[in-house]
Amino acid sequence: MIPRTSWLPVAVALAPVLACHPAAAPTTTAPAAAALNALSADEQAQGWRLLFDGKSTAGWRAYRADSMPAGWQVVDGALTRVGRAGDILTREQFANFELTLDWKIAEGGNSGIMYRVSEDDDADYWSGPEMQVLDDERHPDAHSRLTAAGSDYGIYPSPAGVVNPAGTWNRVRIVVNRNHVEHWLNGLKVVEYELGSDDWTERVAASKFAPHPHYGRNKSGYIALQDHGDWVAYRNIKIRVLP
Repeated sequence: MIPRTSWLPVAVALAPVLACHPAAAPTTTAPAAAALNALSADEQAQGWRLLFDGKSTAGWRAYRADSMPAGWQVVDGALTRVGRAGDILTREQFANFELTLDWKIAEGGNSGIMYRVSEDDDADYWSGPEMQVLDDERHPDAHSRLTAAGSDYGIYPSPAGVVNPAGTWNRVRIVVNRNHVEHWLNGLKVVEYELGSDDWTERVAASKFAPHPHYGRNKSGYIALQDHGDWVAYRNIKIRVLP
Protein backbone atom coordinates (compact mmCIF):
# COMPACT_ATOMS: atom_id res chain seq x y z
CA MET A 1 0.00 0.00 0.00
CA ILE A 2 0.28 3.29 1.48
CA PRO A 3 6.16 1.74 -5.16
CA ARG A 4 13.26 2.78 -20.06
CA THR A 5 15.64 4.75 -20.14
CA SER A 6 18.57 4.72 -17.78
CA TRP A 7 19.77 7.90 -16.08
CA LEU A 8 23.26 6.54 -15.76
CA PRO A 9 25.80 8.12 -18.13
CA VAL A 10 26.68 6.08 -21.18
CA ALA A 11 30.35 5.51 -21.80
CA VAL A 12 31.32 6.71 -25.25
CA ALA A 13 34.42 5.20 -26.81
CA LEU A 14 36.73 7.70 -28.44
CA ALA A 15 39.48 6.44 -30.68
CA PRO A 16 41.55 9.31 -32.06
CA VAL A 17 44.35 8.16 -34.35
CA LEU A 18 47.14 10.68 -34.53
CA ALA A 19 48.20 11.42 -38.09
CA CYS A 20 51.83 11.67 -37.11
CA HIS A 21 51.73 8.19 -35.55
CA PRO A 22 49.60 6.09 -37.92
CA ALA A 23 50.69 2.85 -36.25
CA ALA A 24 49.63 3.96 -32.77
CA ALA A 25 46.83 1.94 -31.19
CA PRO A 26 43.53 3.79 -30.74
CA THR A 27 42.91 5.09 -27.23
CA THR A 28 39.63 4.68 -25.38
CA THR A 29 38.39 6.92 -22.60
CA ALA A 30 35.19 6.70 -20.56
CA PRO A 31 33.82 8.96 -17.84
CA ALA A 32 34.13 7.65 -14.32
CA ALA A 33 30.95 6.33 -12.73
CA ALA A 34 29.12 8.88 -10.62
CA ALA A 35 29.94 8.60 -6.94
CA LEU A 36 27.16 7.29 -4.73
CA ASN A 37 25.53 9.63 -2.22
CA ALA A 38 27.57 12.55 -3.47
CA LEU A 39 26.99 15.77 -5.38
CA SER A 40 28.76 16.69 -8.57
CA ALA A 41 30.06 20.21 -9.09
CA ASP A 42 27.18 20.86 -11.49
CA GLU A 43 24.62 19.64 -8.96
CA GLN A 44 26.07 21.86 -6.27
CA ALA A 45 25.96 24.84 -8.62
CA GLN A 46 22.30 24.08 -9.38
CA GLY A 47 21.37 24.09 -5.69
CA TRP A 48 21.12 20.37 -5.02
CA ARG A 49 21.92 18.96 -1.59
CA LEU A 50 22.01 15.52 0.00
CA LEU A 51 19.31 14.23 2.33
CA PHE A 52 21.43 11.13 3.01
CA ASP A 53 25.22 10.91 2.90
CA GLY A 54 25.51 7.12 2.73
CA LYS A 55 27.03 6.93 6.20
CA SER A 56 24.62 8.34 8.77
CA THR A 57 20.90 8.55 9.44
CA ALA A 58 21.28 12.15 10.60
CA GLY A 59 18.52 14.32 9.20
CA TRP A 60 15.87 11.62 9.60
CA ARG A 61 13.55 10.61 12.44
CA ALA A 62 10.54 8.43 13.13
CA TYR A 63 7.01 9.65 12.52
CA ARG A 64 5.83 11.53 15.61
CA ALA A 65 9.12 10.89 17.38
CA ASP A 66 12.47 12.62 17.63
CA SER A 67 14.66 9.53 17.38
CA MET A 68 15.55 7.25 14.49
CA PRO A 69 14.11 3.71 14.78
CA ALA A 70 16.64 0.89 14.93
CA GLY A 71 14.89 -0.95 12.11
CA TRP A 72 16.32 1.56 9.62
CA GLN A 73 20.09 1.18 9.18
CA VAL A 74 22.80 2.26 6.75
CA VAL A 75 23.77 -0.88 4.81
CA ASP A 76 26.28 -0.74 1.93
CA GLY A 77 25.70 2.97 1.48
CA ALA A 78 21.90 2.73 1.43
CA LEU A 79 19.26 3.79 3.96
CA THR A 80 17.71 0.38 4.51
CA ARG A 81 14.67 -1.00 6.31
CA VAL A 82 16.12 -4.12 7.93
CA GLY A 83 13.54 -4.76 10.67
CA ARG A 84 10.30 -3.56 12.18
CA ALA A 85 10.64 0.19 12.43
CA GLY A 86 7.79 2.38 11.18
CA ASP A 87 7.99 5.20 8.68
CA ILE A 88 10.73 7.81 8.78
CA LEU A 89 10.67 11.52 7.94
CA THR A 90 13.13 14.22 7.03
CA ARG A 91 13.71 16.58 9.94
CA GLU A 92 13.20 19.49 7.58
CA GLN A 93 10.01 20.43 5.77
CA PHE A 94 9.85 21.30 2.08
CA ALA A 95 7.28 23.16 -0.01
CA ASN A 96 8.40 23.30 -3.66
CA PHE A 97 11.19 20.97 -4.65
CA GLU A 98 12.72 18.42 -6.99
CA LEU A 99 13.67 15.13 -5.33
CA THR A 100 15.75 12.32 -6.82
CA LEU A 101 16.70 8.95 -5.36
CA ASP A 102 17.25 5.27 -6.10
CA TRP A 103 15.28 2.44 -4.53
CA LYS A 104 15.55 -1.34 -4.46
CA ILE A 105 13.02 -3.68 -2.88
CA ALA A 106 12.74 -7.34 -1.88
CA GLU A 107 10.66 -9.84 -3.85
CA GLY A 108 7.00 -9.19 -3.12
CA GLY A 109 7.94 -5.97 -1.33
CA ASN A 110 6.03 -2.75 -0.77
CA SER A 111 7.14 0.71 0.37
CA GLY A 112 6.52 4.31 -0.63
CA ILE A 113 7.83 7.86 -0.87
CA MET A 114 5.51 10.51 0.57
CA TYR A 115 5.76 14.27 0.33
CA ARG A 116 4.27 17.31 2.10
CA VAL A 117 3.59 15.08 5.07
CA SER A 118 2.30 16.53 8.34
CA GLU A 119 1.79 14.85 11.70
CA ASP A 120 -1.88 15.72 12.12
CA ASP A 121 -3.10 12.13 11.75
CA ASP A 122 -2.06 8.76 13.11
CA ALA A 123 -0.23 7.92 9.86
CA ASP A 124 1.79 9.97 7.40
CA TYR A 125 -0.10 8.71 4.35
CA TRP A 126 -3.28 10.42 5.56
CA SER A 127 -1.65 13.76 4.72
CA GLY A 128 1.14 13.14 2.20
CA PRO A 129 0.55 11.86 -1.33
CA GLU A 130 2.65 8.77 -2.04
CA MET A 131 4.70 7.54 -4.96
CA GLN A 132 4.30 3.79 -4.72
CA VAL A 133 7.42 1.60 -4.37
CA LEU A 134 6.55 -1.98 -5.28
CA ASP A 135 7.57 -5.30 -6.76
CA ASP A 136 5.02 -5.26 -9.59
CA GLU A 137 5.72 -8.87 -10.52
CA ARG A 138 4.68 -10.36 -7.18
CA HIS A 139 2.78 -7.91 -4.99
CA PRO A 140 -1.03 -7.92 -5.30
CA ASP A 141 -1.16 -4.10 -5.31
CA ALA A 142 0.11 -4.28 -8.89
CA HIS A 143 -3.20 -5.81 -9.99
CA SER A 144 -4.39 -2.21 -10.21
CA ARG A 145 -2.27 0.48 -11.84
CA LEU A 146 -3.68 2.88 -9.22
CA THR A 147 -1.56 1.12 -6.59
CA ALA A 148 1.32 -0.18 -8.74
CA ALA A 149 4.90 1.04 -8.82
CA GLY A 150 5.20 4.73 -9.66
CA SER A 151 1.54 5.57 -9.09
CA ASP A 152 0.24 8.39 -6.93
CA TYR A 153 -1.11 5.77 -4.59
CA GLY A 154 -4.86 5.30 -4.96
CA ILE A 155 -5.35 8.51 -6.97
CA TYR A 156 -3.45 8.47 -10.29
CA PRO A 157 -2.30 5.29 -12.09
CA SER A 158 1.12 4.58 -13.54
CA PRO A 159 1.84 2.68 -16.77
CA ALA A 160 3.02 -0.92 -16.70
CA GLY A 161 6.45 -2.08 -17.79
CA VAL A 162 8.55 0.78 -16.42
CA VAL A 163 9.68 -0.55 -13.04
CA ASN A 164 12.77 -2.75 -12.80
CA PRO A 165 12.55 -6.18 -11.14
CA ALA A 166 12.81 -6.75 -7.40
CA GLY A 167 16.40 -6.73 -6.19
CA THR A 168 17.53 -4.16 -8.77
CA TRP A 169 17.77 -0.39 -8.50
CA ASN A 170 15.11 1.98 -9.78
CA ARG A 171 15.62 5.71 -10.32
CA VAL A 172 13.02 8.22 -9.12
CA ARG A 173 12.44 11.91 -9.71
CA ILE A 174 9.57 13.71 -7.99
CA VAL A 175 8.72 17.32 -8.78
CA VAL A 176 6.37 19.22 -6.46
CA ASN A 177 6.04 22.82 -7.59
CA ARG A 178 3.13 24.63 -5.96
CA ASN A 179 0.17 22.54 -7.15
CA HIS A 180 1.97 20.78 -9.98
CA VAL A 181 3.30 17.27 -9.30
CA GLU A 182 5.27 14.86 -11.50
CA HIS A 183 6.44 11.30 -10.82
CA TRP A 184 9.34 10.03 -12.92
CA LEU A 185 10.51 6.42 -12.84
CA ASN A 186 13.62 5.19 -14.64
CA GLY A 187 13.66 8.23 -16.90
CA LEU A 188 9.97 8.21 -17.87
CA LYS A 189 7.26 10.51 -16.58
CA VAL A 190 4.65 8.09 -15.21
CA VAL A 191 2.28 10.45 -13.34
CA GLU A 192 1.40 14.13 -13.64
CA TYR A 193 -1.35 15.96 -11.79
CA GLU A 194 -2.49 19.22 -10.24
CA LEU A 195 -3.21 19.30 -6.52
CA GLY A 196 -6.58 20.91 -5.83
CA SER A 197 -7.84 20.64 -9.42
CA ASP A 198 -11.41 19.47 -10.10
CA ASP A 199 -10.10 16.14 -11.34
CA TRP A 200 -7.89 15.65 -8.26
CA THR A 201 -10.70 16.64 -5.92
CA GLU A 202 -13.09 14.14 -7.50
CA ARG A 203 -10.53 11.34 -7.32
CA VAL A 204 -9.74 12.02 -3.68
CA ALA A 205 -13.45 12.14 -2.80
CA ALA A 206 -13.84 8.66 -4.30
CA SER A 207 -10.82 7.26 -2.44
CA LYS A 208 -10.05 6.10 1.09
CA PHE A 209 -8.40 9.49 1.70
CA ALA A 210 -11.74 11.34 1.54
CA PRO A 211 -12.25 11.45 5.36
CA HIS A 212 -8.82 13.00 5.95
CA PRO A 213 -8.89 16.81 5.60
CA HIS A 214 -5.11 17.24 5.41
CA TYR A 215 -4.55 14.79 2.54
CA GLY A 216 -2.73 16.57 -0.29
CA ARG A 217 -3.58 20.00 1.10
CA ASN A 218 -0.41 20.93 2.97
CA LYS A 219 1.58 23.68 1.28
CA SER A 220 4.76 22.24 2.76
CA GLY A 221 5.72 19.19 4.77
CA TYR A 222 8.13 16.37 5.43
CA ILE A 223 9.37 13.75 2.98
CA ALA A 224 8.69 10.26 4.30
CA LEU A 225 9.92 6.75 3.51
CA GLN A 226 7.52 3.96 4.31
CA ASP A 227 8.02 0.81 6.34
CA HIS A 228 5.40 -1.55 4.99
CA GLY A 229 6.95 -4.62 6.58
CA ASP A 230 9.40 -5.42 3.77
CA TRP A 231 13.10 -4.98 3.11
CA VAL A 232 13.73 -1.86 1.05
CA ALA A 233 16.80 0.31 0.42
CA TYR A 234 17.16 3.96 -0.65
CA ARG A 235 20.29 5.79 -1.79
CA ASN A 236 21.38 8.92 -3.68
CA ILE A 237 18.62 10.90 -1.94
CA LYS A 238 19.01 14.47 -3.21
CA ILE A 239 16.78 17.52 -3.16
CA ARG A 240 16.72 20.91 -4.82
CA VAL A 241 14.40 23.57 -3.43
CA LEU A 242 12.43 25.39 -6.12
CA PRO A 243 11.60 29.10 -5.87
